Amino acid sequence: MLRDLKSKIFIFPFLFLTSIFFIVLLSGNTGKVEPESCSSDTLLFPGEKHFRNIRMLTNGGENAEAYFSFDGTKIIFQSTREPYDCDQIFIMNLDGSNLRLVSTGKGRTTCSYFMPDGKLILYSSTHLGSESCPQKPDFSRGYVWALYKDYDIFISDTSGKIVKQLTSSGYYDAEATVSPKGDKIVFTSTRDGDIELYSMNPDGSNVKRLTDAPGYDGGAFFSYDGEMIVFRASRFDNENDLNEYRRLLEQGLVRPSKLDIYVMNSDGTNIRRLTNNGAANFGPYFFPDNKRIIFSSNMDDPGGRNFELYMINIDGTGLERVTFNPTFDGFPMFALDGSDKFIFCSNRFNSKPGETNVFLCEWVE
Repeated sequence: MLRDLKSKIFIFPFLFLTSIFFIVLLSGNTGKVEPESCSSDTLLFPGEKHFRNIRMLTNGGENAEAYFSFDGTKIIFQSTREPYDCDQIFIMNLDGSNLRLVSTGKGRTTCSYFMPDGKLILYSSTHLGSESCPQKPDFSRGYVWALYKDYDIFISDTSGKIVKQLTSSGYYDAEATVSPKGDKIVFTSTRDGDIELYSMNPDGSNVKRLTDAPGYDGGAFFSYDGEMIVFRASRFDNENDLNEYRRLLEQGLVRPSKLDIYVMNSDGTNIRRLTNNGAANFGPYFFPDNKRIIFSSNMDDPGGRNFELYMINIDGTGLERVTFNPTFDGFPMFALDGSDKFIFCSNRFNSKPGETNVFLCEWVE
């Protein structure tokens, strides 16, 4: 779900929801997509001074929410590609090679992440509710996300075998990521009647609610020291907007057109707001110094279609634009292994309008 803001309402006239339509996966083999060999100059726009040695790791279709393993040697991401009708989870090497399916191939999946040992992965899936893709929401009331109640959180090994089901609330449980300490998982759930953030132990025990304000709270990531959490959230200035949010929630829907970036302690205390720009701000991630956040936003596009990457201090100061691509940049992540590797997803230099690819580069301060 983290990738969904770049869909047809905001970016291009192409359908989304946690998935769209991708490059070919040949049944029975690796389904490898040959990476694009381009120089840094051909993949950068003027002003993108923080990127060096950039490479396109996928070439075609819709690829999103790509995240490093803790040792920095692998990438996990979600993608819809033949023969699958909606998002499944894949792993590949840093050069785009050895791409393989690691989810069940059934239902819809979202929000994958490596466990610290690199042998296990975490993701959400609807496959227990139905092996078919869930029905897409009705956009007649505008652009909305569907909060499928069949989403549960699973741990799998990297061969695709599920080893543990972590949630079974009967409500939306998704958007899970792991603390670098390895002691906690943060996730989003509707189990208490709102869209809130929760933490739990890696075995699914000791579930604790972290947020309690009316509105959507999700897309959370831990800081590198495990002491803080950054997330996206919606809050409401008037009763009409709040009532509309609640009406949609009763139908299992949420409208993500206005989201801000928040930071809190990992136990849910000391929540503070970093952005307040009336835009859709999402996909936040901590810098390795634990003092800054990088995130995606359409704040500089009056039409709300173009998302760029920005950086900001955790006290809300020092906002700086990072990318200058006229289409979409999002889902940023710094490597967890202490290197300067940086990954993000983008529409830049794609072969067809609306395609999103995974890009790897070195971060330059």
